[in-house]
Amino acid sequence: MERIMVGSATKVAFTLLATFAIVIPCLEAGIAEFDDFLKAQADEAHKIALDSYVPEPHDVAHELNFHVHMALENSTRRELRQRKLRGGGKCQASNPIDACWRCNKDWANDRFRLAKCGKGFGRRATGGLGGPIYVVTDNSDDDMVNPKPGTIRHAVTQKGPLWIIFGHSMIISLRQELMISSDKTIDGRGANVQFRGGAGLTIQFVNNVIIHGVRIKDIVPKDGGMIRDSADHYGLRTRSDGDAISIFGSTNIWIDHVSLSNCADGLIDIIQGSTAITISNCHMTKHNDVFLFGASDSYNGDKIMQITVAFNHFGQGLVQRMPRCRWGFVHVLNNDYTHWLMYAIGGSSGPTILSQGNRFIAPNNDNAKEITHRDYAGPDVWKNWQWQSEMDLFMNGAKFVTSGSPIKMTYKKGLIMKPRDGTHVSRLTRHAGALNCFVGKPC
Repeated sequence: MERIMVGSATKVAFTLLATFAIVIPCLEAGIAEFDDFLKAQADEAHKIALDSYVPEPHDVAHELNFHVHMALENSTRRELRQRKLRGGGKCQASNPIDACWRCNKDWANDRFRLAKCGKGFGRRATGGLGGPIYVVTDNSDDDMVNPKPGTIRHAVTQKGPLWIIFGHSMIISLRQELMISSDKTIDGRGANVQFRGGAGLTIQFVNNVIIHGVRIKDIVPKDGGMIRDSADHYGLRTRSDGDAISIFGSTNIWIDHVSLSNCADGLIDIIQGSTAITISNCHMTKHNDVFLFGASDSYNGDKIMQITVAFNHFGQGLVQRMPRCRWGFVHVLNNDYTHWLMYAIGGSSGPTILSQGNRFIAPNNDNAKEITHRDYAGPDVWKNWQWQSEMDLFMNGAKFVTSGSPIKMTYKKGLIMKPRDGTHVSRLTRHAGALNCFVGKPC
């Protein structure tokens, strides 16, 4: 692989959204000057989002359920074989994303393989697949407009597909939010890469991004200024909120094996018509507002939002929003919820939430046993919202309040199988968070 070393007719129902006039609230977007370049970029991003929308989202859920079954069955066979032949101790990958790449000891020479492993709504994200590899060697972040070659800011604003890796372990304290352009992979495997104590990562009006294998913590708001967002453009930004990862008007995004904690605002915010997104194998700790999907009850452009949340560990010190949803369709599959102080899954504006095979361990507080929380609507309204629980495991008094008509699921014999129940979650999420990968060994 080349290296750069530098320091459908079924969519008719959505015609109304296709013709929806995009009104970008510039302050919310962090844009101080919405120039012609950004207007064109926003229009293109919206077209891609509509094209990526799946009219029958249940089909995507079915497909993922099938792969979960296959991965668990194959993992069990491997474990039995290892105990019989070698006494065990070998790499075990029991969820379908990890099974695709993690036990390959030659992963460092086959990094592009990861791009073919995505599942769920973000399965089409290939990031920098087919482009050159860019090695970040410098953790500095001194120039927002003309970033220094070898830095992460220089890498993410280059033209075309780019697979970004790191020459060594490093802590990166961003002076301003990191604006990531389309067709990029940030791949932290083989190094301990931490974004810490500075601004967060922003994915705005772009398509096709993978973020994998990094740690993001202690992100804080930063004053605005002139910031480069692509090779051909920089613009004036307002003050950033302090999100770890902000996804705004973007499509085909996959966030995998990322560790997140203790940021000033949200850990992951997905808003303003973003869709085709998967968050998988991540580990979250020590935070209040964890995931926000849809920022406004008045912005129905988020009806196209489709997000998969799978194989994640919601760990110690979390309060709420795992996720908190507006509009859209969210598939919450085989996650481990071991801690919350207020609630786990919430929402408003009638989102569809399909919860399958998760483990929910309620806190000891009797007032916080309920997993679900609905805002800005009485029971006479939210009773029609489709919130469904299937094969979830409820512990310590946890309870999921369902609502709405059943979400129709068709399991085809020999092809689509029912999801694994919550008793399997500890295996499926065992390796959540950034992995310690070493060259020449499986991760």
